[in-house]
Amino acid sequence: MRRPLGRAAAAALGLAVAAYLAAVAERAHLESPAPTPILADRHGAIIGRVAHESVLPDGRALQVHGFWPVGALPERVIAATIAIEDRRFWHHPGVDPIAAARAARDWALHRRPRSGASTIAMQVARMQRPAPRTLLAKVLEAGTAVALTARYGREAVLRQYLRLAPYGGTTHGIAHAARWYFDKPERDLSWAEIAFLTAVPQSPGRMDPQQPDGRRRARERAGRILDALDARSAVGSIDLGVARDDLAALTVPDRSARTVAIHAQLRVAAMLRRDGLPARQRAEPLVRLSIDTRLQEQAERHVGQSLARWRNDGADQAAVIVLRRATGEVHAAVGSAGYGAEPGGSLDYTAVPRSPGSALKPFLYALALERGGVGAETVLDDAPDGMAGMRNADERWLGPMLPRYALASSRNVPAAALVRLLGADRALSYFDALGISQEPLSAAQYGLGLAVGAMPTTLERLMRAYRALADDGWLSDLAWIAGTPPAPSVPVMEATTARRITAFLADPQARLPSFPRYGATEFPFAVALKTGTSQGWRDAWTVAWSREWLVGAWIGRADARPMVRVTGGHAAARLAQRILLDLHGARDGEPMAGSFAPPVGFRSAQVCAPGSAAQEARRGGCTAGFVEWVRTASEGTDARAGAHGKPPLVGVADTAVRILSPSPGTRIWRMPDSAKGGHLLLKAEVAADADQVVWFVNGSPFATASAATPVAWPLSAGHHEFEARLAFRPERSTAVQVVIE
Repeated sequence: MRRPLGRAAAAALGLAVAAYLAAVAERAHLESPAPTPILADRHGAIIGRVAHESVLPDGRALQVHGFWPVGALPERVIAATIAIEDRRFWHHPGVDPIAAARAARDWALHRRPRSGASTIAMQVARMQRPAPRTLLAKVLEAGTAVALTARYGREAVLRQYLRLAPYGGTTHGIAHAARWYFDKPERDLSWAEIAFLTAVPQSPGRMDPQQPDGRRRARERAGRILDALDARSAVGSIDLGVARDDLAALTVPDRSARTVAIHAQLRVAAMLRRDGLPARQRAEPLVRLSIDTRLQEQAERHVGQSLARWRNDGADQAAVIVLRRATGEVHAAVGSAGYGAEPGGSLDYTAVPRSPGSALKPFLYALALERGGVGAETVLDDAPDGMAGMRNADERWLGPMLPRYALASSRNVPAAALVRLLGADRALSYFDALGISQEPLSAAQYGLGLAVGAMPTTLERLMRAYRALADDGWLSDLAWIAGTPPAPSVPVMEATTARRITAFLADPQARLPSFPRYGATEFPFAVALKTGTSQGWRDAWTVAWSREWLVGAWIGRADARPMVRVTGGHAAARLAQRILLDLHGARDGEPMAGSFAPPVGFRSAQVCAPGSAAQEARRGGCTAGFVEWVRTASEGTDARAGAHGKPPLVGVADTAVRILSPSPGTRIWRMPDSAKGGHLLLKAEVAADADQVVWFVNGSPFATASAATPVAWPLSAGHHEFEARLAFRPERSTAVQVVIE
C-alpha cells in the first residue's frame, strides 16, 4: 500500500515542480511599459508629464509615469542602490542565501523578519508581475530572479530595476525621477540627490518626495545610505561631507500642480500617445513644447483682464493662440480662462467648434480673386437687394465699393454676393481644402450664410487657414513641439493673392466706417487683421498678424448663449492688440519699422474712389482715393490695367515719396566749439492723399508728422541714412545719405 502512495506523492511533486518551472519560465522575461514623456516649455523648463494607464491586480486603473530606459549604468547610482538594496548583488545567482537564511531565522524566532531578503532581481520579478505578498508569491519571485539573472546577466537585471523602481507618487525609474525632481539626467546627480532618491523605493508611499513628511523620511534614510557608502569606502571623506551638507539643504520642486498651458500639454500628450515619441527623444523622453512660458503667462494675464472688462456684458470664457509666423510654432495657447474653473474652464476652446461670424470672408475674397473673375477694380454693391434678408452689422448700406473696402470694413452683403457668384458648393469645397470645415453640412444647407459664419469652425483651424494667408498661400499644420521638422505644406492660393488679401486687411483707412481709426484694430506697425462676430453676439473673434507673429483671439460664453453686443471689433480685437503690442515691445502711437511684402510683379498705384473719376480728372488729381497694387507691364499686362486683365483701375496715377531735405550726399560741419546743438530740417514730398510721414534715421523710426510739417533732427556726428515712409502704407522714399562732421 505504501508503494502506490509513494508513487502518487512523487507524481504530485513532479507535477508541482513542473508547474512551478513553467510559471517561472513564463515570468523570466525583462518587460516594462513604454516610457512616458516629461513635458518642458521651449526653453527646457519642466511644466508637466504624460501618464501611462496601468491596471492593478484588483482591476483598478492607475495613472503612472516614468519607465525611461537606462543606458550606461551610472557608477554612483549603482553603488548607492547596491549598498542599501542588495549588498551581495554581484556574487549571488539572483537569490541571496545568507539574507534568506537570516529572514527565515527571524521569522522562526520573532514571527516577522527583521530585515528583507528580497534581492534586486526578486524585486524586478515582483515589479513586472505584482502579486499579494504570500509565501507562494515569494517562491515564484525567487525562481524568476534566478532565471532572469542566468538569462540576462546582472547588469541587465540592475538596469531593469533602475527603470521600474518606484520613486514616489506615481514616478518610476531613476532616469525619470532625476529629471522630474531635479531636472537633470541620472548621470549628473550629486551624492546627496542619489542618496535621497535611492531611499524612496523601500517605501515610496511613505517617502514621496512631493509630500513634506515623505521628504523628511527620505532625507533620514538617505543619511543612512551615506553611512553605508562610507562603510564600503564607496565615497571619499570630502565628498561625503559635501553630500551631508547638500542633503540637509536639499529641496524638491513642487510639480504636483500643473499650471502652465494645461490644454497645450493635454493636446501634446494625446499626440504622443497616438503617434509615439519622436525618434530623437526615445533615449530620453523629454519633449519640449513650442510653448514659451513667459508669453503664455502674458497671454493668460491679458485673457483675465479682457474677461474682467466684458464679464458684465455676459462674456465668461476666452481662448488665444499665438504663432510664430515663420515656423508655425505655437508660442502660447490659452484654452480657457482658468483650467478647472467654472464655467467650463476644463474645455479647450481653441478646439471647440463655434460660429466664426465674418472671419471666413478673407478666404471668399481670395477665391474670388483667383477663380471668380473678381479684380481689385471690381465694384461690389453694398445695398439692400433682397439677398435672403442679408444685412450688415451696423444696419447701414454704403453703396458701391471696391473689394479692398468691402473686405476690410467687413460688409456682409458684398460677401454674400461673392458666395452667389462663386457658388456655395465651390466656396464650401475651398473651406474644406483650407481645413476650416469640421463635419460640414451640405452647401445647400449653408447657402449664403457661408459669408457670415453659418459653418462652425475652431480657433485652431482658423489659425491654420490664416497662416496660409500670412505664408504666401502655403497651408501647413501648427507646430506644438519645438524643433520638429516643418510640417508638409500644400499650396491653397497664389502668393500674389495671399499678399493682396493681406494688403486689404492691413489698411486701416479701408476699414472705415465700420472700424474707427486709432482704436482696437490699429497698430504702430504693419498688422493685417480680420474680426468676426457670430449671430446674436455669441462669439467674438479676431485674427491679426504682423511680419513676425500671428495672434487669434476668441471671446464668448461656455454655454454658447448670447452676450450683450460683445463684438470681434471691440472685445476680441482689443485682446489681440494687447498681445501683439506686448510681442513687439510697442506702445500705442509709437512708430515702428516693418511692412508687409508687396505682391510679386505688382506696383503701388493711386486709385480714385469709384464714382468720382470724372470729377477728379477735371481737378487734375485724386484727393479722395487709396493705394492699390496693380500688375506691372513686365508681367505681360498694361501697367495701367487691373489684375486678371480687367479694365484699368479708375484714376490710376504714380505714387511717390520723395525727400526734399536733406539732399543726397550732404556734408555738414558743426561749429568747432559746439559739442552738441544744431538741427537738420527733414522735409518730404508725398502723395496728395497721404496724411502722415514716418521718418526713419539709420533704420529706426525717429518721428511721425503730418505730410506738410517739417521735422527737426538734432545733429549727431557720423554717417546717417534718412528715409521717409507713409504711415500705415507700403510706400517709402529712396534713402538719403548724410555725413555730419
